[in-house]
Amino acid sequence: IAAPTGRGSPFQANGGYSEYILEPLSLPESPGGVAAVEESPSVPCIFCEECSPRAEQDQLLKHMIIEHKLVIADIKLVADFRRYILYWKKRFTEQPITDFCSVIRTNSEAPIEEQDNYFLLCDVLPEDRLLREQLQQKRLREILEQQQRERNDTSFHSICMFCDKEFTGNRSVLFNHMARDHAFNVGLPDNIVNCNEFLAALQKKLDNLQCLYCEKIFRDKNTLKDHMRKKQHRRINAKNTEYDRFYIINYLEFGKSWEEVQSEDDRELLDNVEEDWSDWEEHPVCAVCLFCEKQADTTEKLCLHMKEAHGFDFLKIKTEHGLKFYQQVKLVNFIRREIHQCRCYNCKEMFQSKTELINHMEITKHITFLPTKSTWDQPQYYFPTYENDTLLCTLSDSEDELTAKDQSEDVPVISEDLSDLEALRQSSVLNQLLREENSD
Repeated sequence: IAAPTGRGSPFQANGGYSEYILEPLSLPESPGGVAAVEESPSVPCIFCEECSPRAEQDQLLKHMIIEHKLVIADIKLVADFRRYILYWKKRFTEQPITDFCSVIRTNSEAPIEEQDNYFLLCDVLPEDRLLREQLQQKRLREILEQQQRERNDTSFHSICMFCDKEFTGNRSVLFNHMARDHAFNVGLPDNIVNCNEFLAALQKKLDNLQCLYCEKIFRDKNTLKDHMRKKQHRRINAKNTEYDRFYIINYLEFGKSWEEVQSEDDRELLDNVEEDWSDWEEHPVCAVCLFCEKQADTTEKLCLHMKEAHGFDFLKIKTEHGLKFYQQVKLVNFIRREIHQCRCYNCKEMFQSKTELINHMEITKHITFLPTKSTWDQPQYYFPTYENDTLLCTLSDSEDELTAKDQSEDVPVISEDLSDLEALRQSSVLNQLLREENSD
């Protein structure tokens, strides 16, 4: 959060006044991955106006196979069915379906009128594979955020499904109680997500007089209780995929269930001498220009933009003034503050909008030159003006660059001059001490 710099601030520079920034500021962020779509309870057909509820996606898949001859492979591995369908609905309007799908001809030996062409959409296509991975990563981020909210939630309220005891506070209290007092263990609370839905699903089965483990249905509640107690069925059926969405492990690896993850032998990883970093997800820098909302994925591109579009040569200023890292930080925060307040940092003239300010600074060349160092090299500008200013994280120190350059050059190694070895022995401190001791 930007430090207040109003009247009476101990960080005031040159006796001038500046306005308080009372709210946290954030730079505009470009959305990453798959574009966000509006939430809707229905999913449209890729080719026509037919729609189906989210919960009935099989009906939509059946429709697309019968009416449009489209087969989507491994649909159960698609993390977000609706976003997946909307993406391909748009792409199929831009290019022919044969550019994306393999064509499968049925009844190839029959007459032509009896033959059918089916189109297979699968992750063999790099674009489809990338889309599936992006949807998986997006879902993982969302599910981890949801889990963190539940872990920190202190407003949890629920009743034990075995003894009707009421619990409030954190969800872990209820799960620990059921494990300790009723031997009902569903795993560590921190491994569970969508806790309320999970408890509701379990309670619904018990209300329907269904055993949670073997899933048999009984005639009354007492018979069900006796069965679960005697048979030690106070646990869930791990083979029931209905529970998969409530465990974090099922979201961690693309296209794998918890069984596949657990069945992998970790010892195989030790056999690989070379480390594989191919799955490392590199996030773009997306640093924002000091004077407009232009974004760039590298600092070099952003500096080039500011030089060409606004006449502000950051690299030249950094070199000419010998700016060290923290001086660059203070300069960036100073310029951000002035631009946010629509004030020219050279002549201090105020403007009604940011556009008017930038036009003035470019016309008068005030954007090119820095004000006196004492104006911006102040402790108050150690604090970021914008909370998410990525540019601050990509600044480099001139001294570091010089050091790296020096280290890259060959440095000659000069050997000892052995011809002066005898002279060194004669003048050594040890010899002097020995002479003094002998004289004594």
